[in-house]
Amino acid sequence: MAARILHRLRHALSSEGGREERACGGTEAEDCPESSELEDDTEGLSTRLSGTLSFTSHEEEEEEKEEEEEEGAGEELGQPPQPAAAGAEDGEWGPVPERAGGSSLLTRQLQELWRRSRGSLAPQRLLFEVTSASVVSERSSKYVPQLYTIYLIRSGRFDKAPAAIARRYSDFEQLNRRLRCRFGCDMAGIAFPRKRLHRNFTAETIAKRSRAFEQFLSHLHSIAEIRRSPEFLEFFFLQDLQAAQRLTCTGMYREALATWANAYRLQDRLGACGSGRFLLTLAGLAVCHQELDELGEAHGCCEQALQLLEAQGSHPLLGPFLQAHVHLAWKVGKDKRRSEARLQDLREAGPPLQQQPTLKECLIKEPLE
Repeated sequence: MAARILHRLRHALSSEGGREERACGGTEAEDCPESSELEDDTEGLSTRLSGTLSFTSHEEEEEEKEEEEEEGAGEELGQPPQPAAAGAEDGEWGPVPERAGGSSLLTRQLQELWRRSRGSLAPQRLLFEVTSASVVSERSSKYVPQLYTIYLIRSGRFDKAPAAIARRYSDFEQLNRRLRCRFGCDMAGIAFPRKRLHRNFTAETIAKRSRAFEQFLSHLHSIAEIRRSPEFLEFFFLQDLQAAQRLTCTGMYREALATWANAYRLQDRLGACGSGRFLLTLAGLAVCHQELDELGEAHGCCEQALQLLEAQGSHPLLGPFLQAHVHLAWKVGKDKRRSEARLQDLREAGPPLQQQPTLKECLIKEPLE
């Protein structure tokens, strides 16, 4: 057993050393990591286990099965199972308890490896699932694009209204280029599925590429700097914001409302509810609800926006949200005194409120690029 654990430790340390060498630009590192495609599950396939992105080879899986069989045999003989390490969570590695006759040096090495692995892998609270892939016919293009529908699923929760996007291969390709320009070192070990000149539309190829895109997005989301970057976040919801703005400008409020709502869910799943884009989304929801005579829902959107703006002394949308909230509160019979007091403070500190645009005017004029 000790020999097997030592073998696994050497294997993990050698793999980690290879990653460090590639990240630092070693001579054997690939110049074009995006040229590698995740085509099958034979080696190093990324799988999501208990909310954690994990890399496990078949050799390690066989060793784990052997260990489980030995532990199960020990339990049948009346030996008590080893207690879980204190502080270890489901789906994470924990410090290996020292067994009788085991080496304390080996235990310390495994504990150090565990600490390093916990720092490099982020728990996956968000899952990405490609639910469908279709071929889009466009007469203006000589290429036949593929459209992938992706659901953003929060692990351990049931979403009544799922957040979904539809993206082409070229959209993924653009995201990959932008992130490699800004996060070259972090992106060095992340593979991107390449295009095929032949057999590009077979069911097998589309299925493998769909799985590769799921892995690609999961890899990106596991790195804190990348998942918080505008490039990564706007890949998901910028197109919806632009479409919702166009629909609102043309008076198609019912269609716009559905698009604003999906953009809201996307930002909520991605943890981007403190950005200016999220405030604009709340403005879009409030305007569309009001135009559709759904005043209670519009009032709720304004209240949520004002809660986010509570700590800000000034913001371009603060005045318009306060005016809309006072008007809607009067319509639905809610308390509006706090918003009126804040409007009074704005009136004394800045230009006359009559010169400020309405919430709808702010929404229409906001540049979304």
